Amino acid sequence: MTQTTYKTATVGGRKIFYREAGDAALPTIVLLHGFPTSSFMFRNLIPLLADRFHVIAPDYVGFGQSDAPSATEFDYTFDNLTAHVAGLIDALGLTSYILYMQDFGGPVGFCLFAQRPEAVRGFVIQNTNAYMAGVGEPAAQVFLPLWENRNAETEAAARGFLAAGTTQFQYLVGARDEAAISPDNWTHDQALLDRPGTDAYMLDLLDDYKTNVAAYDSWHAAFRAHTPKTLITWGRGDPFFTPAGAEAFLADLPDAKLVWLDSGHFVLDENAETVAAEIIDTFAA
Repeated sequence: MTQTTYKTATVGGRKIFYREAGDAALPTIVLLHGFPTSSFMFRNLIPLLADRFHVIAPDYVGFGQSDAPSATEFDYTFDNLTAHVAGLIDALGLTSYILYMQDFGGPVGFCLFAQRPEAVRGFVIQNTNAYMAGVGEPAAQVFLPLWENRNAETEAAARGFLAAGTTQFQYLVGARDEAAISPDNWTHDQALLDRPGTDAYMLDLLDDYKTNVAAYDSWHAAFRAHTPKTLITWGRGDPFFTPAGAEAFLADLPDAKLVWLDSGHFVLDENAETVAAEIIDTFAA
């Protein structure tokens, strides 16, 4: 089995941590993690891909092992998260890659695609939204009021997404067998969420998510214009990003392959081998 290595690069004056595996001569796949996690979510998937791909999995600024400056020291926006991922890609000399995107990874990846579509060989989309049709009621009830008017009341509701119980719920919801879901997931994530000052910049990002919604139409136009090869692997039991969000991609990417998984928001504890096999079949066959 190919060894995963753990590295850092300096981008824009910030330390960006990333996991790397596989021969750099192979096609590259960049794994873009969700909220509230990090490249840690891909620890089981990376070895399954590394014989067929060069795998890069970064942590965004403020996440995982990357630098986490305070909200007063760094402007936490999705544009800035994307800029630092783009900077890492450039520092590594990557000119062609597949993007695997989950949750927050979707906005980062779709922004990156809009900026440099010629570099993106394809998408793997896993429970991340580019359509309002996919916004589940638990998310809509919290974030639509926040985006309309950020104040103490709407911030208090959003803080619920930073709580330990919510973090655990995001991993367990929709699981076939809760005993198959490692508690390392939410223990690791919550330890980082609970660092002093993290709540302030996470709230900034949750509020800034509205800029991604505003970009949806332009992303759809880019999908239609460039038609990237697309694999959608989607946990059916996700209450935050619902199955309608997966189906919505087919309007603009009609040749996409949609694979339903008997899982929820996070799928890899129970489905890493299935997801890896689908990626290999789609992009390395």
